[in-house]
Formats: sequence, C-alpha cells, structure tokens
Amino acid sequence: MKKNTRNNILIALSYSLILIVGMFLGIKFIKDQGFGVERSPALTAKNSDKLDEILHIINGNYVDDINTDSLQNLPIDSVLHQLDPHSVYLPPANAQDMQNDLEGNFEGVGIEYYMLNDTMMVTGVIKDGPAYQAGIKLGDKILSIDTAVVSGRKLPKDQLSGRFRGKAGSGVNVLLMHSGSQLPNRVMVTRGKVNISSIDAAYMINTETGYVRISKFGANTDSDFSAAAASLKAKGMKKLILDLRDNGGGYFSAATGLADQFLPENKLIVYTQGKHEPRTDYFSTGTGAFQQGKLAILINENTASASEIVAGAIQDLGRGIIVGRRSFGKGLVQEQFSFEDGSALNLTIARYYTPSGKSIQKSYKKGYDAYKHELDERMTDGELTGDLTSFRDSVEKNGGINLSQPRKPKTSGGIQPDVFVKLDTTGYNKFYSSLVSKRVLSDYVFNVLTSKYTGAYIEQNINVFNLNDTDFKDFIGFLQRKNVPIDRFQLYNSKIVILNDLKALLCRYYLGDVGYYRAANQNDNAVKQALANLQ
Repeated sequence: MKKNTRNNILIALSYSLILIVGMFLGIKFIKDQGFGVERSPALTAKNSDKLDEILHIINGNYVDDINTDSLQNLPIDSVLHQLDPHSVYLPPANAQDMQNDLEGNFEGVGIEYYMLNDTMMVTGVIKDGPAYQAGIKLGDKILSIDTAVVSGRKLPKDQLSGRFRGKAGSGVNVLLMHSGSQLPNRVMVTRGKVNISSIDAAYMINTETGYVRISKFGANTDSDFSAAAASLKAKGMKKLILDLRDNGGGYFSAATGLADQFLPENKLIVYTQGKHEPRTDYFSTGTGAFQQGKLAILINENTASASEIVAGAIQDLGRGIIVGRRSFGKGLVQEQFSFEDGSALNLTIARYYTPSGKSIQKSYKKGYDAYKHELDERMTDGELTGDLTSFRDSVEKNGGINLSQPRKPKTSGGIQPDVFVKLDTTGYNKFYSSLVSKRVLSDYVFNVLTSKYTGAYIEQNINVFNLNDTDFKDFIGFLQRKNVPIDRFQLYNSKIVILNDLKALLCRYYLGDVGYYRAANQNDNAVKQALANLQ
C-alpha cells in the first residue's frame, strides 16, 4: 500500500510547518533519500568482513578523494559519516522497502486503511488489485486478518503494518463488516503483484491546462507520465503544470527520462562527473510526449535530487518557467551496491551538473558555518536582505525572467525559481499542529463528514463545494466530545486552513489522490502563480 508521505496530507502539512523553522534558522535541513542510479549485481561478502568490503567500494567508486586508511577501525555508520550526507548503509528490510517503493510494486492485496476509533477502516482500494477483485470496498471495517484480531484491541502500529503483505499467490483470510451491514462477512483474498503509478494525480485544472503531480522518481515514471500526458492531451491540454514540490528524488534514469518528455532532440539534459566517473552527457531523444506547449514546474525547499535535474534542465534550456521556492540542493549521484544478506550501500559516485554547468549540490558544512554559508548565498542571489537577524525575511522576486538570455553558472545550491512564491504560514499555529499530530482532522472526516456528504455529491460539486460555518460548529462539537483542549483564539485563527484540509481529506476519501489535489489546489498560491504566468 502507499507510503504515508504520499497518502496522508496531515503528516505532510505538519512536516511543512516544522520545515519552516528548520530552513529559516539554518539548524535543521530535510534528509534527502539519496536513491540509487540502479541496482548493481550482488557483491560477495561471505568470506570477508563487510567493513573491508565497504572500504574497498569507497576506494574504487567514491566521488571525491578519501583516505580510507584512517577509517579502518570505525563502525560502518561512522565511516559513512566521514563522507557526504547521502551515502548511507541500508539494513536488509530498509533496502527492500526502498526498492519496492521506487519500482512501484509490491506483493500484497492493494488497500489503504486508517485506524478509526480503534477499528481498521478501509480508506482506499487499488482498482483491479486483489482486494478490489475480492469485493473489499471503501469504508469496510476489517475485524481480523487470518487469525489475528486487528480491531478493538488498540494494537501498536508495528503489529498492524505488513499483515496484508506476503508472497504472490498466497491467501489471506479477512473478516470484515461492509458499510451499512449488520453482520460480518468473511472473504479470502489471494495476494498478488500490486502496481502503483508514480503519478500521484493528473487532471485538467481548466479547459486547456493540465496538472500532473509526481512525488518520487520510480522505475516507470517517464512511461507513467507519457500515458498521463496522452490522456490529458485528448482532453484538450495545451499547457501543463508539473508539480515536483516535496519530491525528494529517485532513479537518475527516471529524471532524465522525464526531462526528455519536454525537449526537442539532442538537447543536453544533465551531465555527471566524479573522481572515478568520467564526464557523461545525457541528451534528449526528441520522442517526448509534451515537446510543445507552455510548461510551469512547481518546486519548494523539499524538491531534491532527481527532481532538481528536471527543473534545472527546463530552466537552463528556456523550455518553461520554475515557480515556488529554492530547491533543496542535492546534486549527487548514488549507486546502490548490494550484499548477500540483502543489505545495501548507497554510495555517492558523481556530481551532476545542469546544462549551464551549475552544480546543484549545497555545502556539506555543518552548524554555524552552514548557517552563514546559506545566508551569504541567499543574500548574493537577492533572495534575502539584511543580516542574520533578517534571515527569515524573503524578498519576493519580480515575476518571470528573459528566457532567451543564456544563464551564467552559479555556485549556490539548489534551483532558484523564476517566479518566487512566499511560504504562507497564516493559520499554522501550535493548536493546529496539535490537531494534525493527533489526527483529529482525519477522525472528524471519517466519523462525521463521510456520513454527511456522499461520493456522488462530492464528485459533481468539487469545484464549487466548500465546507461551511455549520460544518465548523460541528467540528468544534466533535472536539468537545473528544475532550480535546481548545484554544479558541488559535482555533479561529486556523479556521480557513482547517476547513480547506477537511475538504481535501473528504475529497481524497471518495476520489483518491486526484480528488485531494483537485481540492487543495483551489487555494494553492503556487498553482495560482503558475496559472497566471502560463497565460
């Protein structure tokens, strides 16, 4: 089933609030995933110490010079801490989870669930997946899985996750209560391969503008995009908003493949180079699905790695505009080296550079040095003014740039947007954060709103429907029944944000991720700026 980072808006919003503090104070930066270029053949470590094997790999492949003699007696994690922040060792379970996530498939039944009032409630069923074929529906309450009772017991998360996963072809016995039924029903589900598109959402935002959201670069991202683009073009798409916000990266080949979708033949997309890796250029093929038509790409401080390759190529080549805030700044290429026990080493082997020769990688410096380095670069770029005391004060840039002029290589990390969009924190206060962390908004949607609004009504009225004052009063009553301490000043200060979130969650319940983004984008400043600049 999909990861929480993809499926839970509430976690994402809470994380964004934390990110504001971290980015502005220079103390906390997002940890990028550092995904591999591709999986290498399994390495034989049976007759040698794994640390020796890792040091051997570093000597022969690492992007920079490194004195491995000084690392001989250190633990594996300590060795990797002497390198860049994105070279990591993955235990077997983590390595397998990462591979499954990026390859866009796993073996299981294909459902999403939410623990509502101590009951496992089905909140998503992948169409044509094993659960869908067995008759499991949205809103069903799952009482037991095989012999394990999963509802009414307040089980910890680690005893719930993974119970549906298993080898394809194996069966899982599910006891459930269909929505509206009074008697439980037992169904047998045969596990199978569950394929998940790397496209989170694709829809027409107006009569001629398409919107595509991609949260990670998996093995099939370019082909998934090609299919989505063909569908949108059939509906009249002439302009496109590509949303890469919060996209932490993924496969390098997927990034070049996606950039290729927008460019004519023989354009330099990116090049890579490292101590052991000679310069390698990657060019467009001219076979992309959206080579014509206006293009806007949305980025933010969580946009990293593979997604920065796409944004950098589009910006340098003048193919479209970049809207949002400066990206994370990860310009390192990892290769994954696998060991016999299933563990793996993700090692940085090269840096990548945009067509103009810019390295996107930000400084590895730590502590105050990193804070001062970030400040100096942002002030040089004109993004910030003043001294350390005004670090958090962003200067909104003039809309648009002259794309016909060649760009000069810059040394600062990340992709600088053409159209800068300030981060709007109105309503994001401590009380709102507590509602998010305690999952109160989701509880209200599943306990109350799903009974008040039908899926048919939401689908027909999503563009004009909004929650009203009556819904907000009901929400306050729900908080009181749940004995949630209420700070009324902060509650009403967050009213608009809360109502927008509740609508988005409700739309996601009935219409999936597309429904969520259709609802959330109606009040999204970056989307509005992109639409305005595409005119």
